[in-house]
Amino acid sequence: MPDQPISGNPPVSARALLSHRAFLFFLLSRSLSRFSSQIAAVAIGWQIYDLTGSAFDLGMVGLVQFLPTALLVFIAGHAADRYERKRVVQLCQLVEAATALYLGVITYLGLVSEVQIFVATFVLGIAGAFESPTTAALLPAIAPQGSLQRATAVSSGAAQVATITGPALGGFAYAVAPHLAYAVMVLFWIFGMILTGFIRPRPQAIAKDMAGADNIFAGVRFIRGNPAILGTISLDLFAVLFGGVTALLPIYARDILQTGPMGLGILRAAPAVGALLMTMVLARHAISRHVGPRMFQAVIVFGVATIVFALSSWMWLSVLALAVLGAADTISVVIRFSLVQLATPDEMRGRVGAVNFLFINASNQLGQFESGVAAALFGAMPAAVLGGVCTVAVALLWMKLFPSLRRVESLE
Repeated sequence: MPDQPISGNPPVSARALLSHRAFLFFLLSRSLSRFSSQIAAVAIGWQIYDLTGSAFDLGMVGLVQFLPTALLVFIAGHAADRYERKRVVQLCQLVEAATALYLGVITYLGLVSEVQIFVATFVLGIAGAFESPTTAALLPAIAPQGSLQRATAVSSGAAQVATITGPALGGFAYAVAPHLAYAVMVLFWIFGMILTGFIRPRPQAIAKDMAGADNIFAGVRFIRGNPAILGTISLDLFAVLFGGVTALLPIYARDILQTGPMGLGILRAAPAVGALLMTMVLARHAISRHVGPRMFQAVIVFGVATIVFALSSWMWLSVLALAVLGAADTISVVIRFSLVQLATPDEMRGRVGAVNFLFINASNQLGQFESGVAAALFGAMPAAVLGGVCTVAVALLWMKLFPSLRRVESLE
C-alpha cells in the first residue's frame, strides 16, 4: 500500500453527501436494517438467557450466526459481483423481515423454544452473510468520487443513530411485550427494502467469466497479495474476537450491575453513542495523516476500554467505558473500509468484501461464542478482562508483523 493518497479527487463535504439522492436512500435503508438488527440482538439475547439462564447458550447465539457466514462467504461475494447488488440487498431484507415475523408470531402464541430461536438466528445469519458484503460493495458506487472516507464516516454515523435507539427501543418493547420487539423489526426491514429499491448507483462492473472456483476465491488471492489489507483485516479479526464483551451484556445487566431489560438496552446503546460522536468528528475532519499508526492506537484503546468495563460494578463507568470502546472501534472501521475499498477494483468488491465480512463482521458472532464459553468456564468478569488484555497484545504484535500497515500515511 503506497504512502501517498490513493485518490486525488477533491473532498466532498458531509452536507453535499446528504444532498446526493442515491447516498441518502442508502443511508436510510442501511440505518433501518441496523435498527432491526440491534433490536434483534436485545430481544434474542434476553429471551435465550431468560429461557435457559446459561452463559454458554448465550454464546451459542453468536456461533449460530457465524456458521452461515463461514459456509456461504465465498458464494455471497460471488453473488455480489455477479448480480445487481441492490436487488441482492432487497432479497436479504425480505428474508430478515419474514424471519422476524415468525419469531413474533411464535412468541405471541407462547410456542417459542430455544431450538426455534436458534433456527431463526441461523436464517438471519444466512441473510446477513449475503447482505453485508453486498452493501459494502454498493457504497463506492454511490458515494461521489473522492469522498469514500467521509461517506463511510457519515454512513457509519447514520447506522450508529439506529444502533443507539434500536437497543433502547428493543429493551422497552420487550419489557412491554416480547412479540412487540419482533413486530418493530418486521416494519423496519420492510421499509428498508422499499428504500433500497430507490437507490440508483453508478453502473456496476461485472467481471468476465464469473463461473468456476478460481473466480469465487479471487478475493482471497487479492487480499493475500496485499500485506497492508491482510494486516488490517486480520487485526480487526482478532481484536473483535477477543474483545467480544457485548455478548456478556445480559449477564452484566442482570447479575453484576443489577438492572433489567431497559438497562441492557442502555448498555448495548453505549458503544453506539461513542461511535456516533466519533463519526461526527470524522465526517468533518477526515484522517489525513498517519493512518496506519492511528488504526493501531484505536485498537489499543478498544482493548483498554474493554478491561475497564470488565472490572466496573458501577453503571455510569460501564456506560462510559463502552462509549470509549465504540469511538475507538469507529476509527478502525473507517480506516479499514476506506483502505480496502479504494484498493479493490469494482468488479471484485463483492468477493473481497465477503472475505472482509468473514474476518471482521462475522468475528463479532464468533467473539460472542468465545466470550460465552470463557464466561461459562471462568466467570463473566475474568473472561472480559482476558479479552481486553488479548486485544492489546494483538495490536502490539501486529505492529511488528505488518510494518507496511504501520507505514500507511494517507487514504484519499
